[in-house]
Amino acid sequence: MKTYAAECIGTFWLVLGGCGSAVLAAAFPDVGIGLLGVSLAFGLTVMTMAFAIGHVSGCHLNPAVSVGLWASGRFPASKLVPYVVAQVIGAIAAGGVLLAIASGKPGFDVAAGFASNGFGEHSPGGYSLAAALVTEVVMTMMFLFIILGATDKRAPQGFAPVAIGLGLTLIHLISIPVTNTSVNPARSTGVAVFVGGWAVSQLWLFWVAPIVGGLLGAAMYRFVGKAQD
Repeated sequence: MKTYAAECIGTFWLVLGGCGSAVLAAAFPDVGIGLLGVSLAFGLTVMTMAFAIGHVSGCHLNPAVSVGLWASGRFPASKLVPYVVAQVIGAIAAGGVLLAIASGKPGFDVAAGFASNGFGEHSPGGYSLAAALVTEVVMTMMFLFIILGATDKRAPQGFAPVAIGLGLTLIHLISIPVTNTSVNPARSTGVAVFVGGWAVSQLWLFWVAPIVGGLLGAAMYRFVGKAQD
């Protein structure tokens, strides 16, 4: 149960820190952190939690990561569903806390998006469903590739959280304009359930694409990263 609790807490921090930066600080008058700041916030949440709970649960914080690690042979199938459930619970709890905070500002309207992921008219840059699908698959694929490489026993020890955190930062710098960046079904769910409507109706893509990407990333690293005979 401690590992599941760690995943719940870690995912809570990822959604509160990442989505919280987008909702509360991205466009704050005069000192807004913008796209660069939000990207860094997501990376910092993963990096800090990797140091905090990596030795407890592995710090997945993401159903696509759990699926990818399972596909790579590094995670048991028996723990897959409990991990995903814990991650989604943590994400929704963070969404609820963020809503409570954001609602304290006059004029706040959750219908404005609440850091939800979307495509078409709900993409920050107006990108199509196809563009969003390709983006989420490829970005998650590369995220898993980074995770598997950085945590390989042959890699320099102790630096994995930094590589993974910076990798997620880079992913956000690339893809926020396209989908608001998911690469994480729990992160998408945690805010979409409070927006409802379009955010929930488009949520399927932010489950399917990251999981497909996670599987591809695992397959790619199993080929490239296999020890030489």
